[in-house]
Amino acid sequence: MSVLVSEVCIVLFASLVAFGLRLAEPGVVWAVGGAAMVACAICAGLLRHKLGYVLGSVIQALLLLSGLALPMMFVVGAIFAIIWVVALRVGGRIDVERQERYAAELEYHRTHS
Repeated sequence: MSVLVSEVCIVLFASLVAFGLRLAEPGVVWAVGGAAMVACAICAGLLRHKLGYVLGSVIQALLLLSGLALPMMFVVGAIFAIIWVVALRVGGRIDVERQERYAAELEYHRTHS
């Protein structure tokens, strides 16, 4: 979730750069940037479901592809894509460890009560 919330700020800053460089009409820059920020925020809320992870991965790809309009976003998008993959792997491991600990605590309380 923290990766997607951080990307809201990244998209805001990228939109400011695109606006300052006049890469497109201001309305287009802010519409696309605003939609991307809302998508990141909604996706962060959807991480309770598998759909959130799929959409989060799509957002990573789109952030990387935004480098076509703003070349520095290739670097930023790649960094966040790596962070996303690491977060998914480590988060999955943490979830498994939490389930194992919970099962061990239940067993302990069952045998010592």
